[in-house]
Order: sequence, then C-alpha cells, then structure tokens
Amino acid sequence: MTHEDTTPINRLIDDEQPAIDVGESADEVARQFSDHDWVSAPVVDDNNILLGRITIDDVVDIIRSQAEHQALGAAGLDEEEDLFSPIKRAVRGRVVWLGINLCTAFQAASVIGQFELTLQKVVALAVLMPIVAGVGGNAAVQVLTLMVRGIALGQVGPSNAKILLWKELRVAMINGTLIGLLVGLIAFVWFHSWLLSIVITLALMINFCAAALAGVLLPLMLKRMNVDPAVAGTVVVTAVTDVMGFFSFLGLATLILLH
Repeated sequence: MTHEDTTPINRLIDDEQPAIDVGESADEVARQFSDHDWVSAPVVDDNNILLGRITIDDVVDIIRSQAEHQALGAAGLDEEEDLFSPIKRAVRGRVVWLGINLCTAFQAASVIGQFELTLQKVVALAVLMPIVAGVGGNAAVQVLTLMVRGIALGQVGPSNAKILLWKELRVAMINGTLIGLLVGLIAFVWFHSWLLSIVITLALMINFCAAALAGVLLPLMLKRMNVDPAVAGTVVVTAVTDVMGFFSFLGLATLILLH
C-alpha cells in the first residue's frame, strides 16, 4: 500500500470511486480491482479516515503471490519452501504429500489387482490403462486450477456451485466424447479390435465426468474443512481419476471383452 499522508484526514466517498476498508483481505482487494478496472483506490479505517491509497502495482503483487501459491500447491508445497530452503524444511514439506500420494497409488493398484484375470487374457489393456488415468487426471487438474483461482478471488462459492458443476459436466461430456473417439480410433488401428475401442472410449467419457465432479466439488469441500485446496486438491483429484479410470476401463473390459 502506498501512503500519501500519514496524518488521518476525513474524506467523502463518492459513487465513482468507493474506498477500501483497511481490514479487507488481499484476495477481496484483488477481486474488486479486477471487477471495476481500478487503477488505484483510497484506503480508510472504520471511521472513514483516509489512510492512504492502494495502486494497481500493489494488486499485481497480490496476483503474482496467488499464482505462486497455486503453482506450489499443485506440487503439494507451500510458500515457505523454495530451492534454497534448508534440507530439513524441504524434506518435512514434501514427504507428507509424497506419503499421501503413495497411499492413493496403492488404492489405484488395489483396483487393478481386482482385474488380474482380465489383464492376463487381454494384454492390450495394460498398454492402454495409463492413457485413461493420465488424461482424466489432467482434465481434473484443469478444473481444479480454475476452481482454486475462483475461490481465491471470491468468484466461486456455494451459491453458484450447482451452475458451475452442470457447466463443467457438459464440458466433460463433450471433451470426453471427442478424446474418447480419437483414442478409440487409435486403439482400433493399433490392436484391430472394435470392442476394445468401444471400451476405452466409454471409459474416457466416464473418467472425464468423474474429473469434472472431483474438480468442482473437492475444492469446495476442502475449503469448508479449512484445508487449502491449492495444496491438497491435486493429490485428491488425481487419486479420484486414477481409481475411477482404472475401475471403469477394466470393469467395462471385463463385461464387454470377456462375456
């Protein structure tokens, strides 16, 4: 914040340039500047006394900080950790999320283990499995990133969650169909099996929808539990898409290819 005068003075607030309360959060200030295209704004206390002004340069710093927070959060890190932090802090900051990720990996592996017989009979499934989980995970992270940014800027909340969820589900159905058909065609050319092509197309459509559900609902749930969705979200949503991807792909393969 840029202080023009350290001596408090009275100021009338007009409709064209509302003042910002000194206790306002950084996220809310950034949202107001974004919504109203402000270049600067006065800052007042509870008694409507002018304390100074905040400029667009200050807001850019806020937005940059938020972007860094989201980037670190996507890797399960926090702002206190960087390349030059002590080894002890770096290990402590990373090992927790690596441990959680390991647990989710075992969950996905347990799902695969339930379909061992199917994999033995149709070896091509093992080749295509990572595609279903990987593309679904990327789709979930896309939605998650938009949700985390929207929550941080005050644009997303319980009031519009249903609208956003329905919109993202429609996007997921369209993208899932397009990507599914493309991958299905490649699978047919590769393995010469229409049934296998149908299986992977349907599995991708299902996993894209699961990605949309996880990407929209989990950040809201984590926020309500006072857990930062930028830090925990990626681990959780990719776990959902891994499990759902393997289950839908191998489950459909068992029903369609082995019966």
